[in-house]
Amino acid sequence: MQSISQRYSFKRSLTLALSLGTAALLSAASAASTITIATVNNPDMVTMQGLTGEFNKKYPDITVKWVVLPENELRQKITLDVASGAGSFDVATVGAYEVPIWAKNGWLDPLTPMFAKNPALAKSYNVNDILPSVRGALTVKGNLYAVPFYAESSMTFYNKDLFKKAGLTMPAQPTWSQVQGFAAKINDPKNGVYGICLRGLPGWGENAAFFSTLANTFGGRWFDNNWQAQLNSPAWKSALNFYVDLMKKSGPPGATSNGFTENLTLMSQGKCGMWVDATVAAGFLSDPGASKIVKSVGFANAPVGPGTPRGNHWYWSWNLAIPKSTKQEDAAFKFITWATSKEYIALVAKTKGTWASVPPGTRTSTYSNANYKKAAGAFSSLVLSAINTADVTKATKDPVPYTGIQFVAIPEFQALGTQVGQYIAGALSGQSTVDQALKQAQDAANKVAKDGGYQK
Repeated sequence: MQSISQRYSFKRSLTLALSLGTAALLSAASAASTITIATVNNPDMVTMQGLTGEFNKKYPDITVKWVVLPENELRQKITLDVASGAGSFDVATVGAYEVPIWAKNGWLDPLTPMFAKNPALAKSYNVNDILPSVRGALTVKGNLYAVPFYAESSMTFYNKDLFKKAGLTMPAQPTWSQVQGFAAKINDPKNGVYGICLRGLPGWGENAAFFSTLANTFGGRWFDNNWQAQLNSPAWKSALNFYVDLMKKSGPPGATSNGFTENLTLMSQGKCGMWVDATVAAGFLSDPGASKIVKSVGFANAPVGPGTPRGNHWYWSWNLAIPKSTKQEDAAFKFITWATSKEYIALVAKTKGTWASVPPGTRTSTYSNANYKKAAGAFSSLVLSAINTADVTKATKDPVPYTGIQFVAIPEFQALGTQVGQYIAGALSGQSTVDQALKQAQDAANKVAKDGGYQK
C-alpha cells in the first residue's frame, strides 16, 4: 500500500506530466499557426514582405505566407474571397473605399474588441496616435475595422534640373494650364524625356482615381443630387479633352499601360518632367537606393483647374484588415498591429537607412519625430497638409449625393469605376473619341444608378 506522501508524489507527478503534455500540445498548435496575407505590389508592401523575418523574431510561432498582386487583380481576388467567406486570406490589404462598405456588410472582424482583450498590446500600439482623419475613415459605429499601413493624398512631383534647364519655376499651387505649358517646354522624346507622366492604366484605383480629381477641378461630378449621371457634361468633356491632348503631346508612349508603379519608375529614372500622383511617392523619390533624382526632385500641391479648387487632391489609405472568414484571428491581429506600429516604422527607417522612406500619413508621432522631419523636410509638411485638407464631403463644385474625392462611396463603384477607366483609356489610345468614351461612361453610370435603386 502507498503512503500518503507516495500518493501525493504520484498525483503531483501526474499533474505535472499532464500540464507539460498540455503545454506541449498548445505549443505545437501554436507553432502550426499559419497566416496568409494578401497585399498589393506597391514598394511599401514589398518592404513589409521583406521584413517577415523580423516579425518571426517577435512571433516565432506564426508562419507567414504572402500573396502579392497588382492592384486591380488584388482587389478582384480579395473582394470575391471576402464576400463569399472562402477564407483564403487571414489578412487583407484594403483601401479606404472598401473598409466602411465591407464593415457594414459584416465581412470584416472589428478590431476594437481585440484591443480591449489585449490591454498591454493596446497600450504599446496606441490607436490614438493614428491621425484622427485616417482613424475616422476606418471607424464604423464606434468600431475600428482596419489599421492604416500608409495614408496618402496626391501632389505634384517635378524634376528641378529639367525645370532649370527650361527656365521654368514651379509655383507652390500650380494650375493645370500652367502644367500643360511646362510639359510642352520640357518634352524631349528624342532624348527619352517626357513633359509629364500621368496614370493611363485602366482601373477604378488607377486612371479613374486620378482622372476624377482632374474632372473635379474642371467643375465635374459623377452624379447630380438625383443620381443622374454627369459623365457627358461639358465639364467632363473639357477635362477629358485636356487630358488626352496633354498626354498625346507631352506624355510617354504606351501611357495606357502605366499606373502608379510604372510612372514611379519613369519619374525616378529622370524620364518625366512632372508627375501628379500619390504623396506616398515622395519617400520613394527621395530614397537614394531607388531613385536617381533624389537631389533634383521638387514637390508642389496637386494642380487646380478652371472650374474649382475643390477635389484637386484625393484621400486614400492602404490598410490591413482581418476578414470575418479567418480561422487565425489572434495570429492575424498580431501581424497587423506589428506591421502598423511605431516600432515597425522605426524598423523601416533602420532597414532603408533613411526616415524619408518610412510608410507615411498614419501616425502623429511620425510627423513629430525629429529624424523624420530632418529626412523628409522637403515634403513632410506638404504631405500632412494635403491629407488633412482632403475633404471627402466637399470635393466638387456642385452638390452631390455621395462622399468621396477620387471615387463614389457606393459598393457598385468598384465595377463602374473600372469600366469608366477603360473608356478613358480608349479615348487616350485613340480607339474611341472623347465623345464616344463619355457616352459609354454616361450610359454605364446611369445603369448602375438605376439598377442599384439610387435613381427614383
